[in-house]
Amino acid sequence: MNRYVFGKYDIGSVELKCMLVSRGVRADRDVYRRFSREFRLDVSPLTCNCVILSDGTIVQMTDMKFHLQYLNGALSWDNLKLLKYASELGTPFRLRLYEDRPALFYNAEFIDFVTLPDYTDFYRQRTASGLPFIGNAVLQGVDWVSFQCLWPCEFAAEGKPCEFCFSGAEFETLTKKGKPQPNAVTPDDFAEIVEYALDNTSARNVQITGGSTFSGTAESAHISAYLRAINERIGRERVGDILLYITPPNDLSLIDEYFSLGTSRIACSIEVWDETLAAQITPGKIAFTTRKRHLDALEYATATFGKSAAFSNFIIGIEPFESLREGATYLAERGVIPTASVWMPMGRPVMGSMRAPDADYYRRVKELFAELYAKYELEPPGACGLNVCVERDIWQLTVNN
Repeated sequence: MNRYVFGKYDIGSVELKCMLVSRGVRADRDVYRRFSREFRLDVSPLTCNCVILSDGTIVQMTDMKFHLQYLNGALSWDNLKLLKYASELGTPFRLRLYEDRPALFYNAEFIDFVTLPDYTDFYRQRTASGLPFIGNAVLQGVDWVSFQCLWPCEFAAEGKPCEFCFSGAEFETLTKKGKPQPNAVTPDDFAEIVEYALDNTSARNVQITGGSTFSGTAESAHISAYLRAINERIGRERVGDILLYITPPNDLSLIDEYFSLGTSRIACSIEVWDETLAAQITPGKIAFTTRKRHLDALEYATATFGKSAAFSNFIIGIEPFESLREGATYLAERGVIPTASVWMPMGRPVMGSMRAPDADYYRRVKELFAELYAKYELEPPGACGLNVCVERDIWQLTVNN
């Protein structure tokens, strides 16, 4: 694991990744001019750019210039709202051309040379039905193709989106404007995108995510159809891990069906352990599905399919460390992998703030999760890390060494 000394910081790769994800960067135009034709680097926030630190840690690269322009249009934020949080949206991190290489800087201080994933035409493709890949799927790091919202979120449409969720905000806005929600992506389109990624990029694993539903059974027809589409069009043996994010169903036998169709692991993400905070930050999950249903589904999966068959994501940076520790420990003791997605404050304030925690908070999270993974013999999925999640980085850099 690399050590980085800059400004007031003396930190490792995980903490640096967390800071970059939560604060974003400003990329010089020279970087785009020099590298965008040869590497996976685009001005559109929908392409989920990433950089790779010199020790292999994969980091989401949110260029604040283009990200805020996109959000201002997509979420209909007026200038006054942006100005209200302007003091919290600055970033000291820069991506610059240095010695003809892309390099990270903290203000004027050099941090590290980085590399970029190889160029692909993935985001220029459309399916046979005309569905654009961009906006429906993303490449994360070097070995994942991910679908961020295959079907709409019913919680958001009812006015109870998770505060941190960009997609939820869009679904809520559509409802307020009296516009219909988008249709779910069809199984044929889904399988065509996966097949293209496997054939033409380095992606080997698939992440399936949709919006939350009231019963947890309404989405089962979608999920089963997507999994069958992989089996029939591509072949399950060609895919590595299939991560399935679900609403915890009332009928737990649906989890059996998902595993029988090829799911590697399921997630019923709690995201915020403190239930008082969760009622504000994830109101739909507390009001409609409840904490109990999440825990019942996670514990059922591990009891039926073994330790590490289930995981639950926590949004790192939006609740006190003490309650995060309590929740992560509770799950790990039961064979459920606690996973860690770094809060990206830019664009969606949580509890009236867009201010990310400092490096010490992330250091404590790293040490906690490393301890839990080692103690309970839990290994997060994948071969390389995801753009904004740090669980695999923690396992590789601490537990696996």
